[in-house]
Amino acid sequence: MPTLLAIDDDRAVLHMIRETFKNLPITVVTAGDVEDGMELVNRGVDVVLLDIMLPDISGLEAAEKLHALDPKLPVIFMTAMGTSHTAIEAMKLGAYDYLIKPLDLPKLRDLVMRALEIRRLMSVPVEMAQSVPAPVDSDHIVGRSPIMQEVFKAIGRVAPQNVTVLIHGESGTGKELVARAIYHHGKRADKQFLAVNCAAIPDSLLESELFGHEKGSFTSADSRRIGKFEQISGGTIFLDEIGDMSPLVQSKVLRVLQEQRFERVGGTETIKTDVRIIAATNRDLKQLAAEGKYREDLYYRLNGFTIKLPPLRERGDDILLLVHHCLQRFKRELNKPEVHSISPEAMELLADYSWPGNIRELEAVMRQALLQTTGSVILPEFLPDSVLSGDSQPAPIELESITECDMRSFLDARLRDDSARDIYAEAVETMERYVVARVLSHTKGNQSRAAKLLGITRGNLRKKIRTLHISLGTTVSVEDEDDETGAVAVDSPAVTS
Repeated sequence: MPTLLAIDDDRAVLHMIRETFKNLPITVVTAGDVEDGMELVNRGVDVVLLDIMLPDISGLEAAEKLHALDPKLPVIFMTAMGTSHTAIEAMKLGAYDYLIKPLDLPKLRDLVMRALEIRRLMSVPVEMAQSVPAPVDSDHIVGRSPIMQEVFKAIGRVAPQNVTVLIHGESGTGKELVARAIYHHGKRADKQFLAVNCAAIPDSLLESELFGHEKGSFTSADSRRIGKFEQISGGTIFLDEIGDMSPLVQSKVLRVLQEQRFERVGGTETIKTDVRIIAATNRDLKQLAAEGKYREDLYYRLNGFTIKLPPLRERGDDILLLVHHCLQRFKRELNKPEVHSISPEAMELLADYSWPGNIRELEAVMRQALLQTTGSVILPEFLPDSVLSGDSQPAPIELESITECDMRSFLDARLRDDSARDIYAEAVETMERYVVARVLSHTKGNQSRAAKLLGITRGNLRKKIRTLHISLGTTVSVEDEDDETGAVAVDSPAVTS
């Protein structure tokens, strides 16, 4: 359970804070001065509420002492002065935020919960696991498919470098986990990490959120605000859904990338910062730039190092790995230790589902299945209707064309090639690619039906899909690797290689 520390010499305020969080899964500890608070920080706390006006030392000195003990500790200041110079200066030094007294309790709860999430993101390491990980205190990117191995390699290559990274992938593929892995394995892991969802903040507020504003710069700007780029200087900022920024914000982010400088909204003072930017999007920035909807120079600046996250439907047996991982994780979280396995029928349904919501949807399905399960095994009837009916499967599309596997042309081409070797093995592989792709096309990508028609097991079919370079998608084609060989080409809506 996370721990919240409140430091204030006003006992009434401390009592109010304890009452505010008494029904939430948060341990609240309090101190009347900084010295007692430091002792509690040494024992381990996750967020600090710190009064500006303390009897022993100033709020700035207190913040410096707290960050000397724990640089990643989110500190939220409480002040009776709405324009407190001390609070603003503390924000510049890395404080998380500040609140005006008398405290707005709903806002206090919301701010503390967000700070706790930031603390978790900074503190819980992200590991890259090729099998179902043991229950340890860390998050995992689970996968052993070849495409995920490339992702792991990319993280390892770029994490130690102080360069901007763009993570591209569909919603729910785990872009934030990858960003955190880069942070935890990088040289700024001992500094702060902050995640900002650009799509969740209105355009009119995002500029102020990132760059801050001066008092009077717009109607509701009743005091100076320190933005995230100034607050997080020295650390790492994760800009999620960066494709949803307005042109004005795009231009200011571009300048930060180029010069590490910016001005607050309504201000003339140039602020220097030092941040590493990790960005993510599910949109095609290149296409948006070509359409004039995104700054081309910002796209090229972001695109210096790109990590592409594959959708879950393209990760093969990783689906089964993730199902087992979610089972082990959620049975602890939901206190369902009696559930220890998944029936083969339920597993087959999960493997056949196309997961339009990717890993996020898989997690939701597994939580729901565990809550529904009454025995020790997850059965098909405990799965959501969408999985049972296969609603997410691509709608049947009529096969457009099939180019038959012409073995005569294939053999003629290979026999004319003086360097040809292993013609028998090549011919078998060519025929096998055609047969597997043709059957998958017939079943619209349904691997269970395809395996039955082929007379092989699901596991064997998955292995063939990998080794024969066939992937399931929205279009079906087994590409001709060499036109002169007469290798098979199949066009239809279920399989592609």
